[in-house]
Amino acid sequence: MSEPIPGIDTQVPPSGSGCSECTDTKGWWFHLRRCAQCGHIGCCDSSPSQHASKHAESTGHQFIRSFEPGESWYYSYADEQMYDGPDLAPPQHHPLDQPTPGPQDLVPPNWQRYLN
Repeated sequence: MSEPIPGIDTQVPPSGSGCSECTDTKGWWFHLRRCAQCGHIGCCDSSPSQHASKHAESTGHQFIRSFEPGESWYYSYADEQMYDGPDLAPPQHHPLDQPTPGPQDLVPPNWQRYLN
């Protein structure tokens, strides 16, 4: 059995299927990231609001994992490096029928202009 990695909790489920702050403010996201410590789902740094990074900054939670289908990489805000790591509690990604960007009804037709 491998040793736990500080800042990664494999037992915590994701907070939802989309960026919670974007959902609360009727915003939209490009890609989703999952906090490996508490399960918070936030939007990526290419998204207009960059909620995943803001969550890491406000909480000190170091690791995120992609919440996109087919991606299992980790990123550390502490050293700005990519890592491989353990599977987290399911689900591993947002629902397959959820579009990227999303949510579909809130993405502007010229969404590419708003990416960071």
